Amino acid sequence: MLKEVLKSKIHGATVTESNVDYTGSITIDEALMNAVNLVEYERVLIGNLTNGNRVETYVIKGKKNSGIVGMNGAAAHLCKVGDKILIMSFALLDERELGQHKPKIIFVDSKNRVK
Repeated sequence: MLKEVLKSKIHGATVTESNVDYTGSITIDEALMNAVNLVEYERVLIGNLTNGNRVETYVIKGKKNSGIVGMNGAAAHLCKVGDKILIMSFALLDERELGQHKPKIIFVDSKNRVK
């Protein structure tokens, strides 16, 4: 049996851009992606700490060390510049893998740098 568990989490990121005219996704600083093992086009769940909205989308790689966390397309209606968000991805693990699994979780400052 497979169980879906938290794989990666960026906690407290600040939205730096909001572009409703883009086709979709969230743009994330490549350094943050690397820190939590996210890959481009991976599905993520966004939890907006500012307003309670949740949205599912996919990751686009942003410039490394830029601090960018940009909401694009429909997601831009739910997360505005300055909002604090959680970015989470999940993995399917079998029962053997569950006991060894530890999600990669980072906390970031107001400029989206790892604390």
